[in-house]
Amino acid sequence: MSAAYLVAARRTAVAPRGGALKAVEVDELGAAPIRAVLADTGIAAEAIDDVIFGNALYGGGNPARLAALRAGLPDHVPALTIDSQCCGGLDAIMLAAERIVSGGADAVIAGGIESFSRAPLRARRPRHAGEAPQPYDRPPFAPWPERDPDMIAAAATLAERFGISRARQDEFAIGSHRKALQNPPGAAEIVPLADLSHDAFPRALTGATCARLAPLAGDAAFGVTRATVAVEADASAAVLVVSEAMARRLNARRPLRIVSATRRGGDPAMPGTAPIAAAESVLAAERIAPARIAVAEVMEAFAAQAIACGDGIGVPASSLNRGGGGLARGHPIGASGAILAVRLWHEMQSEPSGAIGLAAIAAAGGLGSALLATV
Repeated sequence: MSAAYLVAARRTAVAPRGGALKAVEVDELGAAPIRAVLADTGIAAEAIDDVIFGNALYGGGNPARLAALRAGLPDHVPALTIDSQCCGGLDAIMLAAERIVSGGADAVIAGGIESFSRAPLRARRPRHAGEAPQPYDRPPFAPWPERDPDMIAAAATLAERFGISRARQDEFAIGSHRKALQNPPGAAEIVPLADLSHDAFPRALTGATCARLAPLAGDAAFGVTRATVAVEADASAAVLVVSEAMARRLNARRPLRIVSATRRGGDPAMPGTAPIAAAESVLAAERIAPARIAVAEVMEAFAAQAIACGDGIGVPASSLNRGGGGLARGHPIGASGAILAVRLWHEMQSEPSGAIGLAAIAAAGGLGSALLATV
């Protein structure tokens, strides 16, 4: 069976909800990185076997198909949208890799799209005549209300259970912004869109600013604040996943080979820890010690969650989110996992052959995904 390789990886900048990408519809948002990976590799659009994108908030029927058509892919190229919430973008890449390894495809574009700004308003239809529709912000992620917590409240619970102090969360968030400012992504990574060619949210966050913020959930010792919660955001990302034979035909420069990838389920009431089991699984499958991870891209939906995952997996601090993470960029739900993969691809380009990279992300409902790759 063929191995699966990432040969190109591009994304838009990440903009907070209501920001620079607020008027960009989901089809054009997703089309931008698709066009870019085609241009970067020179692969013919007709050679693409499939398009698989993660998306959670929608904005049209089958957003992956909308983006593929908008990008100019031929009508015969199918497209699939998956919804595993925050894991969706990384899960899409895993599905693409599985198609390659099975021999069912030679070239698949995979990634994620999300626009908080353009997401449809949600309401439940009334059960009885005379009742009004009931607007809601999010769907249930578990069938039992007592195991379906608000995500911010769940992060505060996680912080207290794992002993992750507010001071440590603040320090982590400050570090995320600092790394994002010191190591900004370049033009080889970001596709300009709507006159935005850089991530819009990173700033010089300070301890004094963090200290002034009231907890959104939790107490003074372990609570989470606006500084330690990733902002809702708009973005898209795409990678080109190909077979070994296709990688040779494209004369791919330093492709990433997917070594192992998996998804794991955990307690819906404690969703932030699910990536630990997923990462442990892929590392154990390849008999790779966590200390060998050269680059780790772990989602920072919450500082407490990212700290717990980094500690639980055993990622070296120097390898974790070297260019900052979701706290500095924002969290475009269905695109976030794909952004991790794009960041991993670009960070790994400067690593020596044989270096190991990891991408890992949690999702509401108690889901976790992890992907291990080598250059």
